[in-house]
Amino acid sequence: MKIQANLAIGGGLTALALFVGVFGPWLAHTDPIMDANLMNAELSPSAEFWFGTDQQGRDIWSRVMYGAQISLTVGIGSQLINTAIGTTLGVTAGYWGGWWDDFVNGLTNLMLAIPSLIFALAIMAILGPGLTSLMIALGLTNWSYTCRISRAQALAVRTQGYVQAARVLGYGDVRIMFTQILPNTLGPIIVIATLGMGGTILAEAALSFLGLGVRPPAPSWGSMLSDARETITTAPWLSLFPGLAIFITVLGLNLLGDGLRDVLDPQSRSRR
Repeated sequence: MKIQANLAIGGGLTALALFVGVFGPWLAHTDPIMDANLMNAELSPSAEFWFGTDQQGRDIWSRVMYGAQISLTVGIGSQLINTAIGTTLGVTAGYWGGWWDDFVNGLTNLMLAIPSLIFALAIMAILGPGLTSLMIALGLTNWSYTCRISRAQALAVRTQGYVQAARVLGYGDVRIMFTQILPNTLGPIIVIATLGMGGTILAEAALSFLGLGVRPPAPSWGSMLSDARETITTAPWLSLFPGLAIFITVLGLNLLGDGLRDVLDPQSRSRR
């Protein structure tokens, strides 16, 4: 029941976030950047402005709808980079072993020793703020867990009979890794990617909050929180709704990842 509840709730919240991310421009009432009216500045939620307005009179509902695109784009794009790097390094290290395995292990330990947000801040300081820079920075800092999981899976699989049979049939190393080893590591990798996407969205919000994320006036959830910090007592709705959007999205991804882990990992399910 717990597994089904996690999958159902997590899948529903994730589907809701994806729906808003895809159809946000059609769900928005106004343009989130251009439709500013100081006469409507800091209005509380009402029938006309469902989430209220910000300091420049822009509709917060519209900005939250558009902000979903930015957060999900960064989350998915960064996680694709993380997964590609971590899987490639982990599978090759686990299959080949030797000095390459030692090198990848040392690099992974180094990445784990450096706080990912600090490393991302350093990369953003070099590349500058922007959506592409943000995806690159977050994509280069969180691959170590994927690398360790895929390496462990490759170490367990490379001695199996079907891998030995593929060698006897004359398969090359690259073909064996792609056709025999990688398919058997996809379950844990999918779980790590789903859980990591929630962390990436939080990291994007943190960097945007610090002014190193998406350039304003783009309606990023993190930048909206940054703009609202000075009015949190006088106009709490400015920070409430973008914060709630981040909370719902990350909660959905975490519950979905937890449910997928129980489904794809029988040992984890039996322990529970």
